[in-house]
Amino acid sequence: MIQFLYRIVMTIGTPVIELTLLIRGWLGKEDPTRADERRGKTRIARPSGKLIWLHASSVGESIAALVLVEKLTKINSSMTILLTTGTLTSAKLLNSRLPQRVIHQFAPLDRPAWVQTFLNHWSPDLVLIMESEFWPTQIQQIKNRNIPIIIVNARLSKRSYARWQWTEEMSRSIFGNLDLVIATNSEQAHRFINLGAPCVEVGGNLKRSATKLALNKKSVVEISKQVGTRKIWLAASTHEGEDLTVIRTQKLLQTQFPDLLTIIIPRHPKRGSSIQRLGEANGLCVSRRTLNEEITLETNLYVADTLGEMSVFFDIAPYVFVAGSLVPVGGHNPIEPAHFNCSIFFGPLMSKNQEIADEMIRSKAALQIDSNENLAKLLEDLFNDNELATMLSNNAKEYAENGDAILESVFDSITPFIKSIR
Repeated sequence: MIQFLYRIVMTIGTPVIELTLLIRGWLGKEDPTRADERRGKTRIARPSGKLIWLHASSVGESIAALVLVEKLTKINSSMTILLTTGTLTSAKLLNSRLPQRVIHQFAPLDRPAWVQTFLNHWSPDLVLIMESEFWPTQIQQIKNRNIPIIIVNARLSKRSYARWQWTEEMSRSIFGNLDLVIATNSEQAHRFINLGAPCVEVGGNLKRSATKLALNKKSVVEISKQVGTRKIWLAASTHEGEDLTVIRTQKLLQTQFPDLLTIIIPRHPKRGSSIQRLGEANGLCVSRRTLNEEITLETNLYVADTLGEMSVFFDIAPYVFVAGSLVPVGGHNPIEPAHFNCSIFFGPLMSKNQEIADEMIRSKAALQIDSNENLAKLLEDLFNDNELATMLSNNAKEYAENGDAILESVFDSITPFIKSIR
């Protein structure tokens, strides 16, 4: 019944959906020139031959998907990979990183006619879905065409799991249509089994297999010269509600460490100007990267409000706070800075990367604070305890570099499906 009502709402709710697309475009969350892709339409012709559709919802999943994409492109020189994402940030990130024979599109919204248009055009031979994006109409229409569906890096938060349990009839019709679920751990595997998935395996977290972010060495040299020998830390991918805590931390610590420099990279670069105003209102001297402002001796807050330069600042900053973890966003991927030999720490709200966070804490590869107020104290401890900082950074790098086996395990599980479509 719920699934029937869902289809009706998504069918007759077109005006609301279109208005939502318009608003998101106005807010800079959609690319207006590619809005038709959200309706299942495209200007790109489908290449001949076999095609695998891989969906990765946002930035974290997209980066993890790249290692799988690269592996897939090597096994068949004529096969095409269609990689879809749901966010503008992920599309921009992937723009220069896709190998040959990989096409990026925005995923269609889950309206029946739009999904049908998308599937009619691309006609995939196999569908791989990363992590926890389960759209009822997409899965049903894919299954109606007898196309195999595999969930890779499968995980459900406690909240999502509870919601799917509440809609038991709908969840069993969706999860029962999955040909294979490759869960990140045994706990996640049991969740999918309980929701009706007929074939579930444990493959590990594919995010651990993500390669080190590409590095612009010229930018590293340029910024390193500006920083000099100053003590420096980075707040990576902050969201609204976290910047003030970061700014207050700088103010608290600069009395003890006068040369301290804080770098903020906002998750959404458009917030750069508001962070600048917030810093200045709190008495800090602020420089912004998008304004081509250099880091001077007077600068104590640097706002790196650009896309695609995260690795530059990971390479420069020995202490990295993984943001999205002080507000209910779910925390970002701590493995990315781990490749750069950083001392890593994050807040209490790491639900989107909980498994990795827990593993890194157990491996003494990261630290976790339980409140905003403890951020300054943790940083002070790291600044004053070089042995602790070195242990954290070395363990983090080792943890990040031991993920290759997970990729091989996941790939072994999907290989029979790939062979069946050759």
